[in-house]
Amino acid sequence: MTNEVIGIDVGGTAIKLGRFTPDGTCLQSLTLTAPQPTTPEAVLAVLVDAIAQIDPDNQSVAIGVGTPGPADAAARIAKIAINLPGWIDVPLADWLETKTGKPTVIGNDANCALLGEAWLGAGRNFQNLILLTLGTGVGGAIILNGKLFVGHQGAAGELGLISFNPDGPMCNSGNQGSLEQYASATAIRRRTLKEPIELGTLAQQGDAAALTFWQEYGVCLGIGLTTLVYVLTPEAIVIGGGISGSCEFFLPAVKAEIEKRVQPLSREGLQILPAQLGKFAGMVGAAKLAWQKYSEF
Repeated sequence: MTNEVIGIDVGGTAIKLGRFTPDGTCLQSLTLTAPQPTTPEAVLAVLVDAIAQIDPDNQSVAIGVGTPGPADAAARIAKIAINLPGWIDVPLADWLETKTGKPTVIGNDANCALLGEAWLGAGRNFQNLILLTLGTGVGGAIILNGKLFVGHQGAAGELGLISFNPDGPMCNSGNQGSLEQYASATAIRRRTLKEPIELGTLAQQGDAAALTFWQEYGVCLGIGLTTLVYVLTPEAIVIGGGISGSCEFFLPAVKAEIEKRVQPLSREGLQILPAQLGKFAGMVGAAKLAWQKYSEF
Protein backbone atom coordinates (compact mmCIF):
# COMPACT_ATOMS: atom_id res chain seq x y z
CA MET A 1 0.00 0.00 0.00
CA THR A 2 1.39 3.41 -0.94
CA ASN A 3 1.44 6.12 1.69
CA GLU A 4 0.27 9.15 -0.22
CA VAL A 5 -2.84 11.32 -0.24
CA ILE A 6 -3.92 14.30 -2.30
CA GLY A 7 -4.84 17.57 -0.63
CA ILE A 8 -6.86 20.13 -2.60
CA ASP A 9 -7.74 23.74 -1.80
CA VAL A 10 -10.56 25.14 -3.95
CA GLY A 11 -10.66 28.94 -4.07
CA GLY A 12 -12.48 31.51 -6.13
CA THR A 13 -9.34 32.53 -8.03
CA ALA A 14 -6.98 29.55 -7.68
CA ILE A 15 -7.10 25.80 -7.09
CA LYS A 16 -4.09 24.24 -5.36
CA LEU A 17 -3.27 20.54 -5.17
CA GLY A 18 -0.51 18.57 -3.51
CA ARG A 19 0.48 14.92 -3.07
CA PHE A 20 1.62 14.22 0.48
CA THR A 21 3.24 11.54 2.63
CA PRO A 22 2.08 10.92 6.23
CA ASP A 23 4.76 13.22 7.70
CA GLY A 24 3.58 16.15 5.58
CA THR A 25 6.21 15.96 2.86
CA CYS A 26 4.79 17.36 -0.36
CA LEU A 27 5.96 15.19 -3.25
CA GLN A 28 4.40 17.31 -5.97
CA SER A 29 2.16 20.36 -6.14
CA LEU A 30 0.13 22.17 -8.75
CA THR A 31 -1.61 25.55 -8.81
CA LEU A 32 -4.30 26.28 -11.38
CA THR A 33 -6.47 29.25 -12.19
CA ALA A 34 -10.04 28.60 -11.08
CA PRO A 35 -12.58 28.39 -13.91
CA GLN A 36 -14.81 31.42 -14.34
CA PRO A 37 -17.57 31.28 -13.39
CA THR A 38 -16.47 28.96 -10.60
CA THR A 39 -19.48 26.66 -10.74
CA PRO A 40 -19.37 23.22 -9.09
CA GLU A 41 -19.44 21.39 -12.43
CA ALA A 42 -16.59 23.49 -13.84
CA VAL A 43 -14.50 22.95 -10.72
CA LEU A 44 -15.12 19.20 -10.82
CA ALA A 45 -13.82 19.01 -14.38
CA VAL A 46 -10.68 20.93 -13.44
CA LEU A 47 -10.11 18.75 -10.35
CA VAL A 48 -10.40 15.46 -12.22
CA ASP A 49 -7.86 16.60 -14.80
CA ALA A 50 -5.52 18.03 -12.14
CA ILE A 51 -5.62 14.86 -10.03
CA ALA A 52 -4.58 12.86 -13.09
CA GLN A 53 -1.68 15.28 -13.62
CA ILE A 54 -0.44 15.20 -10.04
CA ASP A 55 -0.86 11.45 -9.60
CA PRO A 56 -0.22 9.93 -13.04
CA ASP A 57 0.67 6.53 -11.59
CA ASN A 58 -2.47 6.42 -9.42
CA GLN A 59 -0.48 5.99 -6.21
CA SER A 60 -2.61 8.04 -3.81
CA VAL A 61 -5.01 6.31 -1.45
CA ALA A 62 -7.41 9.16 -0.60
CA ILE A 63 -8.36 12.75 -1.39
CA GLY A 64 -9.10 15.65 0.93
CA VAL A 65 -10.71 18.84 -0.38
CA GLY A 66 -11.17 22.24 1.22
CA THR A 67 -14.03 24.34 -0.14
CA PRO A 68 -14.99 27.94 0.73
CA GLY A 69 -17.95 27.23 3.00
CA PRO A 70 -19.20 24.67 5.51
CA ALA A 71 -19.40 20.97 4.75
CA ASP A 72 -22.05 18.69 6.17
CA ALA A 73 -21.27 16.77 9.35
CA ALA A 74 -20.39 13.62 7.38
CA ALA A 75 -17.83 15.61 5.32
CA ARG A 76 -19.51 14.66 2.03
CA ILE A 77 -21.46 17.73 0.89
CA ALA A 78 -20.33 21.33 0.34
CA LYS A 79 -23.33 23.03 1.95
CA ILE A 80 -22.88 26.57 0.67
CA ALA A 81 -20.16 28.91 -0.56
CA ILE A 82 -21.57 32.41 -0.41
CA ASN A 83 -18.95 33.89 -2.74
CA LEU A 84 -19.11 31.19 -5.46
CA PRO A 85 -22.01 30.71 -7.92
CA GLY A 86 -24.15 27.61 -7.59
CA TRP A 87 -22.48 26.14 -4.52
CA ILE A 88 -25.48 24.91 -2.54
CA ASP A 89 -25.59 21.30 -1.27
CA VAL A 90 -22.95 20.09 -3.73
CA PRO A 91 -22.13 16.35 -3.24
CA LEU A 92 -18.50 16.94 -4.13
CA ALA A 93 -17.09 13.92 -2.28
CA ASP A 94 -19.43 11.56 -4.14
CA TRP A 95 -18.65 13.22 -7.44
CA LEU A 96 -14.90 12.86 -6.98
CA GLU A 97 -15.12 9.28 -5.72
CA THR A 98 -17.13 8.36 -8.81
CA LYS A 99 -14.61 10.04 -11.13
CA THR A 100 -11.39 8.88 -9.42
CA GLY A 101 -12.29 5.73 -7.49
CA LYS A 102 -10.57 7.19 -4.41
CA PRO A 103 -12.15 7.75 -0.97
CA THR A 104 -12.77 11.48 -0.64
CA VAL A 105 -13.51 13.76 2.29
CA ILE A 106 -14.31 17.48 2.17
CA GLY A 107 -14.11 20.29 4.68
CA ASN A 108 -14.36 24.03 5.01
CA ASP A 109 -11.27 25.66 3.51
CA ALA A 110 -10.52 27.65 6.66
CA ASN A 111 -10.84 24.49 8.77
CA CYS A 112 -8.35 22.86 6.43
CA ALA A 113 -6.01 25.83 6.71
CA LEU A 114 -6.10 25.62 10.50
CA LEU A 115 -5.50 21.86 10.39
CA GLY A 116 -2.48 22.57 8.21
CA GLU A 117 -1.13 25.24 10.55
CA ALA A 118 -1.74 23.02 13.59
CA TRP A 119 0.04 20.12 11.87
CA LEU A 120 3.06 21.80 10.31
CA GLY A 121 2.82 25.56 10.90
CA ALA A 122 2.23 28.32 13.43
CA GLY A 123 -0.26 26.33 15.52
CA ARG A 124 1.92 23.33 16.33
CA ASN A 125 2.39 24.17 20.00
CA PHE A 126 -1.21 24.95 20.95
CA GLN A 127 -4.28 22.95 21.92
CA ASN A 128 -6.75 25.86 21.75
CA LEU A 129 -6.45 28.20 18.81
CA ILE A 130 -8.39 29.99 16.11
CA LEU A 131 -7.55 31.00 12.58
CA LEU A 132 -8.75 33.93 10.54
CA THR A 133 -8.14 33.79 6.80
CA LEU A 134 -8.13 37.27 5.31
CA GLY A 135 -8.77 37.02 1.58
CA THR A 136 -11.62 37.61 -0.86
CA GLY A 137 -13.81 36.95 2.17
CA VAL A 138 -12.92 36.31 5.80
CA GLY A 139 -12.92 32.68 6.86
CA GLY A 140 -12.36 31.20 10.27
CA ALA A 141 -11.71 27.97 12.09
CA ILE A 142 -11.48 26.75 15.68
CA ILE A 143 -9.49 24.04 17.43
CA LEU A 144 -10.54 23.30 21.02
CA ASN A 145 -8.61 20.87 23.21
CA GLY A 146 -6.64 19.73 20.19
CA LYS A 147 -9.65 18.90 18.04
CA LEU A 148 -11.25 20.78 15.17
CA PHE A 149 -14.58 22.22 16.30
CA VAL A 150 -17.18 22.18 13.53
CA GLY A 151 -20.36 22.44 15.61
CA HIS A 152 -23.92 21.63 14.65
CA GLN A 153 -24.32 20.64 10.98
CA GLY A 154 -20.60 21.22 10.47
CA ALA A 155 -21.21 24.96 10.16
CA ALA A 156 -19.24 26.38 13.11
CA GLY A 157 -16.25 28.64 12.70
CA GLU A 158 -17.63 31.20 10.25
CA LEU A 159 -15.77 33.85 12.21
CA GLY A 160 -15.84 36.43 9.44
CA LEU A 161 -19.62 36.52 9.53
CA ILE A 162 -19.96 37.74 13.12
CA SER A 163 -21.77 41.06 13.45
CA PHE A 164 -19.39 44.00 13.57
CA ASN A 165 -21.46 47.07 12.67
CA PRO A 166 -25.27 46.73 12.57
CA ASP A 167 -25.48 49.61 10.10
CA GLY A 168 -22.68 48.40 7.83
CA PRO A 169 -22.72 47.02 4.27
CA MET A 170 -24.79 43.98 3.43
CA CYS A 171 -23.01 40.64 3.39
CA ASN A 172 -23.67 37.73 1.03
CA SER A 173 -24.47 35.70 4.15
CA GLY A 174 -27.55 37.86 4.77
CA ASN A 175 -25.93 39.58 7.75
CA GLN A 176 -25.41 43.33 7.69
CA GLY A 177 -22.11 44.81 8.74
CA SER A 178 -20.30 41.51 9.28
CA LEU A 179 -16.58 41.54 10.06
CA GLU A 180 -15.99 40.34 6.49
CA GLN A 181 -17.35 43.66 5.23
CA TYR A 182 -14.47 45.45 6.96
CA ALA A 183 -11.57 42.99 6.89
CA SER A 184 -11.74 41.25 3.49
CA ALA A 185 -9.93 42.11 0.28
CA THR A 186 -13.31 42.98 -1.21
CA ALA A 187 -13.90 45.49 1.58
CA ILE A 188 -10.44 46.97 1.15
CA ARG A 189 -11.04 47.49 -2.57
CA ARG A 190 -14.41 49.09 -1.87
CA ARG A 191 -12.92 51.47 0.64
CA THR A 192 -9.62 52.40 -1.03
CA LEU A 193 -10.02 51.48 -4.73
CA LYS A 194 -6.69 49.68 -4.32
CA GLU A 195 -5.61 46.06 -4.06
CA PRO A 196 -4.32 44.89 -0.65
CA ILE A 197 -0.99 43.94 -2.18
CA GLU A 198 -0.66 47.48 -3.58
CA LEU A 199 -1.34 48.97 -0.16
CA GLY A 200 1.26 46.61 1.31
CA THR A 201 3.85 47.75 -1.20
CA LEU A 202 3.05 51.40 -0.51
CA ALA A 203 3.40 50.80 3.23
CA GLN A 204 6.78 49.15 2.64
CA GLN A 205 7.81 52.35 0.87
CA GLY A 206 6.69 54.45 3.85
CA ASP A 207 3.58 55.91 2.23
CA ALA A 208 1.75 57.75 5.01
CA ALA A 209 -1.76 57.13 3.68
CA ALA A 210 -1.11 53.40 3.34
CA LEU A 211 0.38 53.18 6.83
CA THR A 212 -2.65 55.00 8.22
CA PHE A 213 -4.96 52.63 6.39
CA TRP A 214 -3.29 49.55 7.86
CA GLN A 215 -3.40 51.09 11.34
CA GLU A 216 -7.17 51.63 10.99
CA TYR A 217 -7.56 48.17 9.51
CA GLY A 218 -5.80 46.67 12.52
CA VAL A 219 -8.12 48.51 14.90
CA CYS A 220 -11.19 47.09 13.13
CA LEU A 221 -9.77 43.59 13.09
CA GLY A 222 -8.78 43.84 16.74
CA ILE A 223 -12.30 44.86 17.73
CA GLY A 224 -13.71 41.89 15.83
CA LEU A 225 -11.23 39.51 17.46
CA THR A 226 -12.16 40.86 20.90
CA THR A 227 -15.52 39.11 20.67
CA LEU A 228 -13.88 35.84 19.66
CA VAL A 229 -11.33 36.00 22.46
CA TYR A 230 -14.02 36.49 25.09
CA VAL A 231 -16.03 33.53 23.75
CA LEU A 232 -13.20 31.06 23.05
CA THR A 233 -10.18 32.23 25.14
CA PRO A 234 -7.69 30.74 22.68
CA GLU A 235 -3.99 30.32 23.40
CA ALA A 236 -3.21 31.63 19.92
CA ILE A 237 -4.83 33.41 17.00
CA VAL A 238 -3.29 32.59 13.63
CA ILE A 239 -3.77 35.16 10.86
CA GLY A 240 -3.65 33.77 7.33
CA GLY A 241 -4.89 34.55 3.83
CA GLY A 242 -3.40 36.88 1.26
CA ILE A 243 -3.85 40.01 3.36
CA SER A 244 -1.67 38.52 6.09
CA GLY A 245 1.30 39.36 3.89
CA SER A 246 0.96 42.91 5.27
CA CYS A 247 0.53 41.81 8.89
CA GLU A 248 3.62 43.72 10.04
CA PHE A 249 1.64 46.90 9.40
CA PHE A 250 -1.59 45.95 11.17
CA LEU A 251 -0.82 43.34 13.86
CA PRO A 252 0.50 45.91 16.36
CA ALA A 253 -2.86 47.71 16.21
CA VAL A 254 -4.70 44.38 16.53
CA LYS A 255 -2.75 43.46 19.65
CA ALA A 256 -3.19 46.91 21.18
CA GLU A 257 -6.94 46.81 20.64
CA ILE A 258 -7.26 43.38 22.25
CA GLU A 259 -5.15 44.44 25.23
CA LYS A 260 -7.32 47.51 25.65
CA ARG A 261 -10.66 45.74 25.38
CA VAL A 262 -10.17 42.24 26.84
CA GLN A 263 -9.75 41.64 30.55
CA PRO A 264 -6.34 40.14 31.41
CA LEU A 265 -7.60 36.71 32.50
CA SER A 266 -9.33 36.12 29.15
CA ARG A 267 -6.18 36.97 27.16
CA GLU A 268 -3.51 35.58 29.45
CA GLY A 269 -0.64 34.23 27.36
CA LEU A 270 -2.50 34.92 24.11
CA GLN A 271 -0.28 34.95 21.03
CA ILE A 272 -1.30 36.50 17.73
CA LEU A 273 0.77 34.96 14.97
CA PRO A 274 1.03 35.15 11.19
CA ALA A 275 0.37 31.85 9.44
CA GLN A 276 3.54 30.02 8.41
CA LEU A 277 2.28 27.92 5.52
CA GLY A 278 1.05 30.87 3.47
CA LYS A 279 -1.19 30.13 0.53
CA PHE A 280 -0.56 26.39 0.86
CA ALA A 281 -2.10 25.96 4.34
CA GLY A 282 -5.46 24.82 2.97
CA MET A 283 -3.89 22.25 0.70
CA VAL A 284 -1.76 20.87 3.56
CA GLY A 285 -4.75 20.73 5.88
CA ALA A 286 -6.89 18.98 3.29
CA ALA A 287 -4.22 16.31 3.10
CA LYS A 288 -4.28 16.02 6.90
CA LEU A 289 -8.06 15.67 6.72
CA ALA A 290 -7.65 12.80 4.26
CA TRP A 291 -5.13 11.09 6.55
CA GLN A 292 -7.40 11.49 9.55
CA LYS A 293 -10.35 9.91 7.78
CA TYR A 294 -8.80 7.19 5.67
CA SER A 295 -5.28 6.30 6.77
CA GLU A 296 -3.90 4.20 9.60
CA PHE A 297 -1.02 6.64 9.98
